[in-house]
Amino acid sequence: MELRQLRYFVAVAEEHSFRRAADRLHIAQPALSQQIGKFEKELGTALFHRTTRRVELTASGQVLLTEGRRVLAEADHAASAVAQAVHGEIGLLRIGFVSSAALRLIPELVLALRRSWPGLSIDLSESTTDPQLYALGEGRLDIGLVREVRSAPGLTVHPLLRERLLVAVHESHRFAELAEIRLAELAEERFLTFPRGQVSRLYDHIAALCHRAGFRLHAAQEAVQFPTLLGLAAADTGITIVPESLRALRLPSLRYIPLTDADAFSTISLAVRPDRERAPLIGNVIRTVGALDLNPRT
Repeated sequence: MELRQLRYFVAVAEEHSFRRAADRLHIAQPALSQQIGKFEKELGTALFHRTTRRVELTASGQVLLTEGRRVLAEADHAASAVAQAVHGEIGLLRIGFVSSAALRLIPELVLALRRSWPGLSIDLSESTTDPQLYALGEGRLDIGLVREVRSAPGLTVHPLLRERLLVAVHESHRFAELAEIRLAELAEERFLTFPRGQVSRLYDHIAALCHRAGFRLHAAQEAVQFPTLLGLAAADTGITIVPESLRALRLPSLRYIPLTDADAFSTISLAVRPDRERAPLIGNVIRTVGALDLNPRT
């Protein structure tokens, strides 16, 4: 049984006429009659009662019409799914992201993808930067949203968002009412930082900024997650430096002060393997990210 034969049969059954079905299918009526006769012979049963005025289904034809419509609908769906996959409209997209990207970049990206390609399945994995780079290289992630990566072996890196760094302090801190501050003014402060072994890239970036400002970054206390660092700062146990997107976490006793140093910024980038970058699905994501308005909001 061929799909072409089913389409011919369904057309005749729905039109109750070989002539109208032939017009609908854009083929000659004798050729259609011949194909239906051949189909009936292969099935070993008559599908139609033929009269001079009308064509009616036999009992076997009625069964085949129901099943034939279902098969044709599934075949059309399969063909459509393949076409969508070719154009990157469906499939599984595995995105890794640093935790700070979850505050704004991930929500805006996922919403935009789902609006444009509702058939897309998205698997999100929160992770620090270096594990993402490793997973990308192994093919366990399609895209990584990483911090402080200018280049990585075997990967293409697209800068997405350059955020100013802020100092978070308790409202009673002597700096709390300042509109802005220079890093050099923080030299004697107690710093709350990430463990370098787990968040090495952002830690090293901030440590390098402190070094250029004339002092060595020394951690009074460490924590892996941004909310923990900010909670400790809100408890007045020290100060912490965070990217501007963390301003979205508003604690009643916490104040954010922008750093004025020219290079006091942190960059989120999109990392992808070059061979995956050429896939339609990944290309759609990169274009979607590029179209997002990622300017800071206050």
